[in-house]
Amino acid sequence: MEQRKIRVAITHGDTNGVGYELIFKTFSDPTMLELCTPIIYGSPKVAAYHRNALGIEASFSIIERAEEAREGRVNMLTACDEEVKVEIGSASQEAGHASLMALDRAITDYRDGLFDVLVTCPVNDASIQGAGFQFKGQTAYIEECFNDDTHPMTILQNEQLRMGILTEDMPLKEVAAAITKENVVGKIKTFATCLKRDYSISCPRVAVLSLNPGAGKEEDEVIRKAIGEFNEESLCAFGPYAADDFFANGDYRNFDGVLAMYHDQGMAPFAALTIESSEQLLTGLPIVCTAPNQGVQYSLAGKDAANENSLRHAIFLAIDVFRNRECYDEPMAHPLPKLYRERRDESEKVRFAIPKKHENAIKERAEKPQGARDGKPRETAAE
Repeated sequence: MEQRKIRVAITHGDTNGVGYELIFKTFSDPTMLELCTPIIYGSPKVAAYHRNALGIEASFSIIERAEEAREGRVNMLTACDEEVKVEIGSASQEAGHASLMALDRAITDYRDGLFDVLVTCPVNDASIQGAGFQFKGQTAYIEECFNDDTHPMTILQNEQLRMGILTEDMPLKEVAAAITKENVVGKIKTFATCLKRDYSISCPRVAVLSLNPGAGKEEDEVIRKAIGEFNEESLCAFGPYAADDFFANGDYRNFDGVLAMYHDQGMAPFAALTIESSEQLLTGLPIVCTAPNQGVQYSLAGKDAANENSLRHAIFLAIDVFRNRECYDEPMAHPLPKLYRERRDESEKVRFAIPKKHENAIKERAEKPQGARDGKPRETAAE
């Protein structure tokens, strides 16, 4: 394996928000450069504008291509060729366009193998909408760019739990119809695979929440059957659990992941249990993609008041997932050939056949004279 630092691509997000402040504060700690090689997909001019507005010291090296990135420094890649007007703390289509340009450039470079993991700074979805173009968020956009018939899923994590949501960003009136056995089984499998491959948990335990406060049609006819089908594969899913008792009693501490049925059911307790910061991982895609779980925070932009811990932890998470996937995938790439016959595959003939070596020994014994077989000297006729 090549001995080099992991290359972390970081998009600058909304140019009027706190993206650059988060980046500057994160890499003000020199130990971050010992851990990875950052490539910031953004604009050197916009970065300099934010640095001056914040009045902080932040150095970066300007590059035009990801191949030029060097270890031991913050590499600022020019992803926005045109002039970008900065209006700190205000929403604008220009800022939204600049954030999308950085994301597009990063995805293109990933396909060319120019970095290892992607971390995205916050964007304003409304600023990216355009004529004939509906932007549903960075996560959905990245999923569409890697459309390869996989079933991606966003995992939220904080200091206490990992949360997945079955019907992400779906209106509440459509949730019940979307809860099918196929969807529940698919999400549990994606979640369990993520816990194994991305988090290196050998036998993950997934808790599944119920849709209704008490046992209802969805619980009896869909969720329980889905959990049973999942467990037939020797995997561990449990539930369904009523959300109020599950979190009030602290039952979430007994599981490696929790699958909620809809957005508010998962996000409300997740936010309440977040002490300092939280991150999100987009799993189920070839690319390792994480993000700080925070918005553009226009009210804090330019005031040196934003907390960078969420971005720092998102970078840590991306690096950990990248390494865990390497460790998980490497032995799977060259499996040992099957050197034995499984009992369930053996026919009656194989099961009761006499081993060849033992069969030859019996034949040799049968061919020997009686005395030789008994270990006694053979008598002759003269005697």
